[in-house]
Amino acid sequence: MYGLRPALLALLAAPLLALAQPPVDYGVLIISRERIELATACDVGLYLEDQLAARLVQGQIVSFNLPPGPVSIRLSLLGPGRCKPGIEQLRHQTITLGAGEVRKYRLAQSTEGLYLVPTTAVQ
Repeated sequence: MYGLRPALLALLAAPLLALAQPPVDYGVLIISRERIELATACDVGLYLEDQLAARLVQGQIVSFNLPPGPVSIRLSLLGPGRCKPGIEQLRHQTITLGAGEVRKYRLAQSTEGLYLVPTTAVQ
């Protein structure tokens, strides 16, 4: 009977431990490269604060846990031959994440270059 007491105490304390968890201090950024959005076989370089953070191929999804606040995002084509960018794409987007927030985007392309389009947020 005494062997059950520690197990019982652990079960009773579990909800209290869950309440004692520190608050979420990051936001989640999810970026997908859907097959129908980009008519290129080139990889796409995803730069966060001008640092290459991911290389996306068709159908790939990446996610990042980032500190709350604004983040600068830049996209460019990567690879050999026609995929090699002649002039680095300087256009960037700024996304502001809140603590605990999940934001989802997909890649798109226009005559002005690559950009991110918001999609439905994950709850």
